[in-house]
Amino acid sequence: MKHIEPIEKELLSLKDEVSQMWKLVISQVEKAKQAFLSNDLDLAREIISREKRVDAFELKIDSDSENYIALYNPVAIDLRLVLSLIKISNTLERIGDFAEGIARHVIENDGKEINSSFMGELQLEEMFDTLMFMLSESFSALETENTKISGRILAMDDKIDTIYHNAIDILAKHMQTNPDLIRRGLKLMLLIRKLERIGDRCSNIVEEIVFYVDAKVLKHGKFPPQA
Repeated sequence: MKHIEPIEKELLSLKDEVSQMWKLVISQVEKAKQAFLSNDLDLAREIISREKRVDAFELKIDSDSENYIALYNPVAIDLRLVLSLIKISNTLERIGDFAEGIARHVIENDGKEINSSFMGELQLEEMFDTLMFMLSESFSALETENTKISGRILAMDDKIDTIYHNAIDILAKHMQTNPDLIRRGLKLMLLIRKLERIGDRCSNIVEEIVFYVDAKVLKHGKFPPQA
């Protein structure tokens, strides 16, 4: 049986904590999608109650990362990994906040349905599905340390931005012709903004993975080649 050094064991444990948090956040976004599309108030309340677990993960990962750095003084790739895991957990916590915000939108609207054809025009289900793809694929990229797919994941953010801008135009026209629905339309616009921000956060996570694995900084730079 292979002997694992304490420094390596601690690093693997830290990485596992982030993986558990990531799976929870993916579940939160998936449930937010279901709650929103089906106006499921009970599911929305479940999302809100589980947000405390997401927050707890972030606090523990921050604390464990600080302890690891203080005890082992990591360098090179180990240091990059710890720094990336700290930033990734912070970003996952923000995504969890957005999922909670979507759940609160469902509750505040008290289960009021949006016309299915209008929902299709806004492409909100496709927006959710694209975000789930970005979250899942970036999780796989960290687990396998494979950055070849990073370009494809980052490109999905462009798709999210396109849907977002189109949806804003559609909502603006809808509110002009239906002034009695302006308040509801504005709240829906805020929800769509939350989805767009999740896409941005997913891109931030991919940038951190590339920094850790390839020692390259993508922020404000060009995407790596797509796989």
